[in-house]
Amino acid sequence: MATLFRWLIRLFLVLAVLTVAAIGIAIWFASRSLPDYNATYQLRGVSAPLTIVRNNSDIPHIFGESDADVFFGLGFAHAQDRLWQMTMMRRTAQGKLSELFGQRTVRIDEMMRRFDLYNLADRSYAAQDDYTKAALQAYSAGVNAWLGQVNSGALGRGAPEFFLFGAEIAPWQPADSIALIKLMAVQLSSQLEAEVLRARVSLALPDGDRLRDILPDDPGQPIGALPPYASLIDELTLPGKYAALDTPLDTPLSPFRSAPFAGASNAWAAAPSRSTTGASLLANDPHLGLTAPSIWYLARLELQSGGVIGGTIPGIPVIMAGRGEDFGWGLTTASADDQDLHIEKLNPDAPSEVLGLNGAWVPMREQRSIIKVKDAEDVVLTLQWTENGPVIPPGHYSVGTITPEGHVMSLAWTALSAEDTSMTAAMALMRAQTVEEGMAAGEFFVAPAQNLTMADKDSVALQVIGQLPRRDPGHQSLGRLPTPGWIAENRWQGILPYETNPRFTDPAGGIVANTNNKTVDRPFPEHVSYLWGDVERIQRLTGLLQGRQVHTRDSFIEAQLDTVSFAARSLLPLVAAELWFSGEAAPAGTPERKREDALKLLANWNGDMNEHQPEPLLFSVWMRMLQNRLIADDIGPLASEFTHIDPVFIERVFRDIDGAGRWCDIIQSAAVETCPDTARIALDEALLWIDENLTGTLESLRWGDLHQATHDHAVLGELPILKYIVNIRQSTSGDDFTLNRGRTLGTGPNPFLNVHGPAYRGVYDFADPDSSVFISSTGQSGHFLSRHYDDLGELWRRGEYVPMSLDPDLARAAAVGITEIFPLAE
Repeated sequence: MATLFRWLIRLFLVLAVLTVAAIGIAIWFASRSLPDYNATYQLRGVSAPLTIVRNNSDIPHIFGESDADVFFGLGFAHAQDRLWQMTMMRRTAQGKLSELFGQRTVRIDEMMRRFDLYNLADRSYAAQDDYTKAALQAYSAGVNAWLGQVNSGALGRGAPEFFLFGAEIAPWQPADSIALIKLMAVQLSSQLEAEVLRARVSLALPDGDRLRDILPDDPGQPIGALPPYASLIDELTLPGKYAALDTPLDTPLSPFRSAPFAGASNAWAAAPSRSTTGASLLANDPHLGLTAPSIWYLARLELQSGGVIGGTIPGIPVIMAGRGEDFGWGLTTASADDQDLHIEKLNPDAPSEVLGLNGAWVPMREQRSIIKVKDAEDVVLTLQWTENGPVIPPGHYSVGTITPEGHVMSLAWTALSAEDTSMTAAMALMRAQTVEEGMAAGEFFVAPAQNLTMADKDSVALQVIGQLPRRDPGHQSLGRLPTPGWIAENRWQGILPYETNPRFTDPAGGIVANTNNKTVDRPFPEHVSYLWGDVERIQRLTGLLQGRQVHTRDSFIEAQLDTVSFAARSLLPLVAAELWFSGEAAPAGTPERKREDALKLLANWNGDMNEHQPEPLLFSVWMRMLQNRLIADDIGPLASEFTHIDPVFIERVFRDIDGAGRWCDIIQSAAVETCPDTARIALDEALLWIDENLTGTLESLRWGDLHQATHDHAVLGELPILKYIVNIRQSTSGDDFTLNRGRTLGTGPNPFLNVHGPAYRGVYDFADPDSSVFISSTGQSGHFLSRHYDDLGELWRRGEYVPMSLDPDLARAAAVGITEIFPLAE
């Protein structure tokens, strides 16, 4: 027995040594791809000495003798720190993820091939101006120069992920960068999905008043009545009204964001008359999905037109949001109605033909495409395009649920342009010196449509950039529902002139602001959109900005970090109006007593979605249960499509606007429930959910325990053990409706996870530009062994910033490394 024990000990020790050795070897190989920021290189592609100074936050400050050399340096720095992220975004745009990830990404690749974004990007290169072409070529050379160093120096394949998902890294091309802007359009567009959902709900609720309740417009001026979807297609045979033919693309690699995550942001600017210093101020925090690393990469470029600093997206050689010495700009999603679905009638005798405008059958353009799939057979696609755009298969975006038999759906979309000059616009904007020059640059922007907020020392402006389609006044659904593509009035008539895009320059009040809210209320077809991204945040922002005569950098930061929910302040008094006081106190330990305790907490709450308080949790769970109870019995399984509460809908119901109070009655029950009845039942359900999923008393609950920011690695974040290393989780304040927005997941065991928010924040003060500040949500490096992988993340969580200075001496004073690049002698 003793001998066996000794052998077991020896075996354990051997296994332990082998395990430690294996871990050590893995760490050594992984660490080989950590770049040396203090290296000197001789490289082809630069014309003169180039310097990259990384400050103590690992933000590169790039100095060269020509703009082309500076873009080379940015490509080099991006590749050093974010090579895996860049190549994954490129593969996504190309529709080539399945070469690495197998069957799980085939449907993503299929949809990207049908959009044909990469080929459109390749063709768009010719449409760029000469400066942009040179910049794209230089940037590509910088990326490829680092790839050359990785290959020649055996630098761990460039990133640890490449050891697990081995594939050759193709050289970077100018079209790759253009394709990534188009990929952003995929992530920020939601009109297609909105049309499908509106059509599905229209089929389930033929009563137009109920459709307006559950899918309410921004409560401003009303619009014209819409016909039921079925009337547009002459009662043709449709699939089941609740059917859902597609499987959700739930992999983190998917670029297809459901409508609640299709883009949001805040931006506002104050003119000198509203500033304590007599110079303009600007704040911007674009909202995108939270990931590790962040989509944002902070950088400074010293161009011939002057220094610019701000947030870049790896793979795209421009400062997307930032400032120069005298000019700054920020972006918010414009929610423009730039997508239309068209019903195309197939020729029963020739399925490759569709009905044209003159009653003749028109052949679709077709192309064969092959998706290579790891560990599986290739998938062969036949891509099709009608005169209106690419054909969307029934299994994507749930279009099959609303497509009549013998028909297909096609998509018209501004991003599907082969002459997309958005990159040229971004380059010109980055070199602008004044608001006027910034507005001129925006004319060349195509997609995704954005609200461009600008400030120079003397003025402020907001300009909608991006192409807006010209529609016929006789369009059958005002662009809100899929319409027959063979009817001329439903087709686009080109693009509206840039001069008609909304713009606001130096308004009398001295402030421009946008939180994805409605910017104009113009009648169709001059409208920008009927589907806006915000109704609540703008109310809170308006109060904060108008609450004081003049502003400072710090007051802008305070507004940017504000976590008071306008939705909570407006809904609670309404929903709980008849529940606050219900007679004598209930006995301790009873459900009634717990309900009273919850109401008491909420009655004394100010609506601040503070991570340390229980009230935000109580409110969020209650409103979620309430909305589901209001709609589930009326629209059945379609209720699962409504993953987030809509305060406008709930307010319509409880104010009984246009008879919306009828939603409170539960159809399946014999009794007629009132709205207070439904509110009370929903509160009891919320408290039951809390008992089943959380521990402790109501007073001890913390909103932040559920509302954790999920900065997850898109690939390694799902692997055992590694996920605890690469994923970054943080307790956070805010919610869907706060200025410091923390968009919740909306589904799953914990629907309150914070998955989408301000991954970049910047505040620019043109009285003292170098006192400007910015921050991103994780760190500069995409390498999980780097100390810069998450070093900015805790600052971001606490609402802190780092200096945004163009002073080269300040960058050098605490540099973590200085990279010198010299031309290689021929």
